[in-house]
Amino acid sequence: MLVRGSLRCSNKLRVAISRSCVPFSKPQCRRFSMPANGANGTGAPAASSSSMLVPFVNELDRIAPSFKINGSQITVLQSPTQFYETLKEKIRKAERRIFLSTLYIGKSEKELIATLQEALRAKPNLKLSILTDALRGTREAPEPSCASLLAPLVTEFGPDRVEIRMYHTPNLTGLRKKHIPKRINEGWGLQHMKLYGADDEILMTGANLSNDYFTDRQDRYHLFSSKDVTEYFSNIHQAVSSLSFLIEPSRSPSGFEMTWPEANAAPSPLENPRQFVKDSTGLLSGLISPKTAPLTAYDEAPAEKRDTSVYMLAQFSQLLSPDTSTELPAISHILKTLAAPEYAKSSWTFTAGYFNPAPSLTKLLLGTASHGNTVITASPYANGFYKSPGVSGLLPDAYTLLARRFIRAVQQHKLDQSITLKEWRKGTVGEPGAWTYHAKGLWVTLPDSKDPCISLIGSSNYTKRSYSLDLEANALIVTENEGLKQRLGEEQRWLQENTTVTTLEDFGKPERKVGIKVRLAMMIVKLVGGAL
Repeated sequence: MLVRGSLRCSNKLRVAISRSCVPFSKPQCRRFSMPANGANGTGAPAASSSSMLVPFVNELDRIAPSFKINGSQITVLQSPTQFYETLKEKIRKAERRIFLSTLYIGKSEKELIATLQEALRAKPNLKLSILTDALRGTREAPEPSCASLLAPLVTEFGPDRVEIRMYHTPNLTGLRKKHIPKRINEGWGLQHMKLYGADDEILMTGANLSNDYFTDRQDRYHLFSSKDVTEYFSNIHQAVSSLSFLIEPSRSPSGFEMTWPEANAAPSPLENPRQFVKDSTGLLSGLISPKTAPLTAYDEAPAEKRDTSVYMLAQFSQLLSPDTSTELPAISHILKTLAAPEYAKSSWTFTAGYFNPAPSLTKLLLGTASHGNTVITASPYANGFYKSPGVSGLLPDAYTLLARRFIRAVQQHKLDQSITLKEWRKGTVGEPGAWTYHAKGLWVTLPDSKDPCISLIGSSNYTKRSYSLDLEANALIVTENEGLKQRLGEEQRWLQENTTVTTLEDFGKPERKVGIKVRLAMMIVKLVGGAL
């Protein structure tokens, strides 16, 4: 089924970038200095906030490319329904392009497909590009799957207007690919980016495109109305697409065929994984470096009103040798900076639906000087794998074990008064009205401030797997815009409305005991090379 062929491939990435992007001869000015009267009409507080941001941005400018925009160009959405309705609205209004990078599109998402069809039928010049993961997108084949759902779009509108791509990790080949069950083979790496672009706007989120994420699975969602930010992530989407299989409709029982176009930027990861990584490195490293990234100059906001920096972060560890990914260095720098004594009155909030921070991040979280810090994670009863069949059903207890270890470390470091763990729960999975929790992110509030001025939004789960196996894309916001800071503060607070403080004593209750099967499953996953 995996056939090398000379096929239609409209994704001439390098040419597209050179034609559509206008690189700056000099980096944009990213100094944080406010007008004399401050953004909020006062003098000293704004200057103080600005000076406290300098240690963050000086190093961030060396780590990742960024654009300066006005804070009003970022809209913070709250609910799954609002996310879905906004996504459909942007699709319907698109005139030139729609690009969707996601782990998967639910195989029964007929309304979303109908919305895409409606837009394509109404706008003859509109083009659609979809990138998903090959393992997740074809898992059910020859039964209905993500791939079989999307292939008919190519049939109706043709390959010149619709391109469906599926990325396959180079880590799962040969005997490993043949014998590892489909339910767990995703542990060797996925296309995990969530980039939902339409014309010159992009939705950054951790949500996939399926019914639960549209109805009862809480995530985070930021709409960036910025031509520059959207164009940058469009280039990332195109680059990874050129390293992915092409999905074409067929009359086979599965309804699709996966092929590797000769025009791709590298050989197939299944045939030559080593060369695939080498060529991927050559393509991607330049896109994510602040020195060589294609930075456009499309946004029209006056320079004096550009009070917000958006750093474009990417974690492409499995595709880069050497690894020059930017997400882990950026978040590590933020936490290291918060360890300085002058940030003792700052605070942070960290959330991950699947609580398993990379060991280096756990150490940095415990090492900050900040007080009033909060970790939000899903209760086992709000975990999407709760009572799931097979090995995945052990995951909620595995994350419980990891959360308990974190709280024990908090106590050992005598940080009980500085760090609080809260579990998010809205009903019990499987019961009417229940929601699951999938939000991830970081907010930083500086001393003497009410609301955050730094926030991280995107696909990453901040795990060892995120930093070694999956493809992640994130936006790091650093702002002095009072309205945006207020919106970030509200987001941080309402995410906690369904949380309860969880202590080490709570983990000791009989219903929270973790059995030997869970510990054994975690050991097996590590031994065979996968990661949670």
